[in-house]
Amino acid sequence: AAEMAGMAGFDWLLFDLEHGTSEYSDLLHQLQAVASCPVSSIVRVPEIDAAVFKRVLDLGPDGLMVPNVRNADEAAECLRLARIPPLGVRGAAQSTRASGYGAGYSTYLSEVNRSLTFVAQIESADGVENADGIAAVNGVDVLFVGPTDLSVDLRTEADRPRGAFRDAVQRVSDAARKHNKAAGVLVRDIEQAADYLELGYTFIAMGSDRGLIASGMRRNATALRDLTTGGKPSTTAAAQ
Repeated sequence: AAEMAGMAGFDWLLFDLEHGTSEYSDLLHQLQAVASCPVSSIVRVPEIDAAVFKRVLDLGPDGLMVPNVRNADEAAECLRLARIPPLGVRGAAQSTRASGYGAGYSTYLSEVNRSLTFVAQIESADGVENADGIAAVNGVDVLFVGPTDLSVDLRTEADRPRGAFRDAVQRVSDAARKHNKAAGVLVRDIEQAADYLELGYTFIAMGSDRGLIASGMRRNATALRDLTTGGKPSTTAAAQ
């Protein structure tokens, strides 16, 4: 799936260790699978944890996405844990994939703090309230809205950005733009993508491998049932 996604024409891919099913060994093979593709790799970690950051970054992704960043202090702490000295506290090792298993260690040390893309997820009312401060943190590249969690925290619907939810995501986009950062979001379809593009979102992820497989299977099953009933959906097909 990673290799097919890497060849599909996307600019970047999200490898999800928060809600996904992959282990670290799976992530290694996924990153290897897309290494020859013209695509950037962003890994979403499950939590703010120094050991997790180190283990993921040693595998050599292009960027790190951290869920539910609530304020500027949390964003700064994430960057401290993700960066090697003198800008942070992450330990460095010569034998990791990130440093070319030692062959590119010196270059890695000199460039990794600058080259790593850092994505802070805004998924709470606190995150929205503090979006300006988060965006102002040096090293934060993207404010990325998680629509489902944000809508749950705000007690709103997230299918389309309307009403109070629209006001919230517009506030995030405005904060990103003010500090010359990108605003990002996960959408389900092209209509949602168009809505967010209009609101200033340019770092957009659409769909997932699991979602594409599930929806494709349902479409095929329904189409075959419709075919056998002369174009009239059966009770079973309609229930799907």
